[in-house]
Amino acid sequence: MFAYAASVMAMETDNSRDGLDARPAAGVVSKRTLGDATRQPYFLYVPQRGGANAPVFVTVHGISRNAQEHAERFTSFAERYGVVLIAPYFSKDSFPDYQRLGRKGKGARADLALDRIVDEVGRLTGAQTGKLFLFGYSGGAQFVHRYTLAHPERVAKVVLGAPGWYTFPDPAVKYPKGIAQAKSLPGVTFDPSGFLAIPTCVLVGERDVRQDVALNKSPKIEQQQGATRLERGEHWIAAMTRAAEAQGLKTSYTFHTLPRSRHSFTQSMVRGGMGEMVFDCLFGHQK
Repeated sequence: MFAYAASVMAMETDNSRDGLDARPAAGVVSKRTLGDATRQPYFLYVPQRGGANAPVFVTVHGISRNAQEHAERFTSFAERYGVVLIAPYFSKDSFPDYQRLGRKGKGARADLALDRIVDEVGRLTGAQTGKLFLFGYSGGAQFVHRYTLAHPERVAKVVLGAPGWYTFPDPAVKYPKGIAQAKSLPGVTFDPSGFLAIPTCVLVGERDVRQDVALNKSPKIEQQQGATRLERGEHWIAAMTRAAEAQGLKTSYTFHTLPRSRHSFTQSMVRGGMGEMVFDCLFGHQK
């Protein structure tokens, strides 16, 4: 139990008890499951002013799968900005490859699961689900930027927190290293004119320089992207900026470091001020 969330957890609801179509309570983190055969779990926060016509903010966990912590740590920002917050939970059993969207033979498609969650939340809350404001940390940031590449029509803005590695906008390299169509992701084609128009910010802890066990240390990845999350973030932002300019686009791609932070979602939020930076990048500065 996280000490900071004790009051939130005391009011937590679960629609498996209240009915699949129960309108979610405002001002409380709710643990919910999709009202279809998948029973896909997710966490939801609706601001006290209600969800009608509110923007939708999605935050995606890394391989620690701390979706509940994501939801709880972002509630104060969701309340301040008046946005509906969704934190999907991609289990290891059902979504072993969620960072790469779920390639053929490697579990369920995480991008399609998120679409179903968003559609349900829109129906229950009246929130604006046409364009999403996306954030992910580590493996969740891998998912978020690849979701954006595959479904740019559904995305308004993106913030990526310390992805381990990236899909580069290189049409000569097969997915997931590049955007050449791959049989492993059937039905998905990548349209640079779409995804290169989406403003994106990358945040990495200034101390996130270790090659830990979770980091992809493939020689091909290191040659393409660099050795650390800091290097890879800077190189990807530069590559996306060049690709956008080649399309005649002046899209905002920015890179920021988080003070006193290593590779840790909790530390980045507590020490690095990541919550403020995420919402500033997505929704603009608010006092």
